[in-house]
Amino acid sequence: MPFDKRMLTFPSKTENISLVESLIDNLCDEYKITEDNYGNILVAVTEAVTNAIQHGNKNDQSKCIHVSFEPEENALSFSISDEGSGFDYTNLPDPTSPENIEKPNGRGIFLMKNLADEIEFQEEGKVVKLRFLKAS
Repeated sequence: MPFDKRMLTFPSKTENISLVESLIDNLCDEYKITEDNYGNILVAVTEAVTNAIQHGNKNDQSKCIHVSFEPEENALSFSISDEGSGFDYTNLPDPTSPENIEKPNGRGIFLMKNLADEIEFQEEGKVVKLRFLKAS
């Protein structure tokens, strides 16, 4: 299988999420991803990008978001990185607990963990890697 890695780099502007949505649309068509998997990929990756823009780069348009995609034999892997200072991903409040259930935010990582088959944080949380197994 030939090596295939695709990258997007763009300023931290919320409207640039449409670039990521287009990338996911094209990749899911190309790799014949099922509708269920497509939804999981779309939500998890766009959540990671939204977090990178808002929390990582703090909406600083002079900082960039980097999204890369790499196909594997039975999976699709995405890496999302920002130019922020990172965060403590080991100590996050549970968005399903009663004191947090009404809060308007704080669900992004919870969603990513539940939608991706694997999630890994690197570089003090500045990089999140999401892996989605292909349905057989």
